[in-house]
Amino acid sequence: MKLLVTNDDGIHSLFLRELIAALRAAGHDLFVAAPATEQSWTGASKTRGRPVKSTAADRGFDCPTWIIDGTPSDCVNIALAHLVKEPIDGVVSGINMGFNCSLGFILASGTVAGAWEGALHGLPALAASQDISGDTYRHLKEHGGQPDGELLATLKVSAAHVARLVAEIFPATPKDTFTVHSLNFPLPCAPTTPVRRTVPAQVHVPGLFSPAADDGSHRLLWGKIQDVSPPAPLTDVQCLEQGHISHTVLNYRKLGHP
Repeated sequence: MKLLVTNDDGIHSLFLRELIAALRAAGHDLFVAAPATEQSWTGASKTRGRPVKSTAADRGFDCPTWIIDGTPSDCVNIALAHLVKEPIDGVVSGINMGFNCSLGFILASGTVAGAWEGALHGLPALAASQDISGDTYRHLKEHGGQPDGELLATLKVSAAHVARLVAEIFPATPKDTFTVHSLNFPLPCAPTTPVRRTVPAQVHVPGLFSPAADDGSHRLLWGKIQDVSPPAPLTDVQCLEQGHISHTVLNYRKLGHP
């Protein structure tokens, strides 16, 4: 298939590189349009107040690649309208550094939004995210996002799962379904790790910002997430806790339906 790949951690992310390598190894033809800088938690926002620049670049991916100084949604919209000159079979976004589980994170996720922009164009779309611990996340941020050891091994396996699942999911997803397939991978993840169908966990996310400093500013920090999900069906958070791969089907056509 011909696939457009994006992410929200930016063009420099090794998680993106591993995804591209796995998709290419599976025989897919790729086009990459990724943000110039990290765009986590930007949701489906589009840049409105300034021009957005796209630059063709050679990042060693062996496929046409553009760096765009905007959001993941900008990347996909601009790439499909102006950069990729042939029909695309689907959009793949990720692999995100950290999970995108629960309503509290899915709706804020730039990774999910990159896939959603593909769905808005009538295309099959998939978002992939890799669960990591808070300590690992901070370590990656401090060391330029370079995973090693168990995480790197898991990341390669997770990327291979994405390549396999794309080949299964996209041909079975008709156009104009306004659906995003959201995959979340546990740590560790093995070739034999099962995939389970899930729903987004229902969580409260209070206290994400610090109290006001002397200058009145508030800084983003991690609050105490409160999971208020019913016992069933299986949620994405519960699935990861069980060490399985979570596959949540986000069918946006059902918004507003009783």
